[in-house]
Amino acid sequence: MHLPFITAILALAFTTCVSLQESPVTGKKRAYAYSWADEVRMGREYDPQIIAEFGLLDQSALTDYVRQVGEKVLAESHLRREGTSSQFRNVPFTFRVLDSPVVNAFALPGGYNYVTRGLLAHLENEAQLAMVLGHEVAHVAARHASQQALKQTAGSLFVIGGAVLAESVLGTGGQEVLQMGGAAAQLIFLSYSRDAERESDRLGVEYAARAGYAAAEGAHFFTSLKRISAAAGQRVPNHLSSHPDPGEREKDIERRAARFREQGYAQQKVERDRYLAAIDGIMVGENPREGFVYGDAFVHPDLAFRFGIPPGWKVQNGRNAVMVYQPDQKAILQFTMDAQAGTTAEVVDRIGNQKGVTVVDRQAIANSPIDAMRLIAEATDQGGNVVRLMVVGARLGGRLYRFVGYSSKTDFDAHLASFEAIALRFTSLNDPALLNVQPARLRVITTTRTAAFREFLPNPLPVNLTAEDIAIMNQVKLDDVIPMGVKIKVPR
Repeated sequence: MHLPFITAILALAFTTCVSLQESPVTGKKRAYAYSWADEVRMGREYDPQIIAEFGLLDQSALTDYVRQVGEKVLAESHLRREGTSSQFRNVPFTFRVLDSPVVNAFALPGGYNYVTRGLLAHLENEAQLAMVLGHEVAHVAARHASQQALKQTAGSLFVIGGAVLAESVLGTGGQEVLQMGGAAAQLIFLSYSRDAERESDRLGVEYAARAGYAAAEGAHFFTSLKRISAAAGQRVPNHLSSHPDPGEREKDIERRAARFREQGYAQQKVERDRYLAAIDGIMVGENPREGFVYGDAFVHPDLAFRFGIPPGWKVQNGRNAVMVYQPDQKAILQFTMDAQAGTTAEVVDRIGNQKGVTVVDRQAIANSPIDAMRLIAEATDQGGNVVRLMVVGARLGGRLYRFVGYSSKTDFDAHLASFEAIALRFTSLNDPALLNVQPARLRVITTTRTAAFREFLPNPLPVNLTAEDIAIMNQVKLDDVIPMGVKIKVPR
């Protein structure tokens, strides 16, 4: 989740008074950190930050379709039932599709719900979408953000303080500071987060089933989540995960859907053809026009630049910044465009002149093919740790850019050469094949023969997509035999 949203919500949690308020789900009083009006206000205030961070998918028909499905499950939620307090019944809900390849869905307090295009590409039918949206509506109905705020401790303030320092002084996203300093504090609250996720699964099944959807279809999506994690080598042990194990969730969803069938909810709506028609043509994977890793470099076709990546370092490409970092995150570099007018000297001075920053060295880069200025500086975080940073301002193609590499002062010299290898290999991108690369889009096709799924894949595969990635999107295995006349999703 977008860190500034987390920071602001937790900060507010310590300035509001705990009070007994009504739960829309149970109708009973319980302790919350915020009033319902506060939750609605927070959602309204932080929604623009989510949009700025991820961007909205520019496909109005698909967005309208997602909203329609969301309204169907919302209508069956506790927030819209007869007898529910008008303060809950009258709050409008917003359903958005974010232009992100990450497979994710989440909700802000007060009725703002988000799914990514990456998630939509991995669903197979409308019933699965209804289950996902029901889960997010449930987070809002159960007021989980307000409940979670009560669990925060003074120890969390120190961690959040470090994250704020990273945003305001170093100009980074702050997430790396949170991960390096907050492991213990995060671990304290994991069990509660799993309980909240289980409750949202339970309510999501209920809302989808009451809306007539085959809620058990949601279990297949959690199978896909397991495969995505396995393919990325990122399976998290259950006791260290903020979400229940996907395998556990599969079984629980199927059991709960069966109970609703026994209660008379037919759950007949699957709507696979309708769903596939809605997502036909959706972008899949990263948009290479916005930058991607190519060999030992990061390249950006739209802005026509490239810079080097040290061996073993990782890259995270965001909408507003690129993070290049060691796997242990002890050395991190952020690359951004500097939107202000001026010179490369002014780019670095915008960091060097900030309160709390001490300049150690400042000089123009000699023998560089581009106009560039380098600054070395130090800052002290709220924990008293001295951080040293390298700032490089560069001009290319009439635009100003800024590199900020940082680590602890004791480790900085060991990482300086890597920082320089990134920033000082910044140059124009001239390869026509890279300049003209286009994003892949999912096309729904009908098979004309019976064959293993792998035989329907394009050759060559699109950039940054593997055969296994495409099989997971279709919720099949590569060697599964697909009969003739079946619709499948294939990237082109």
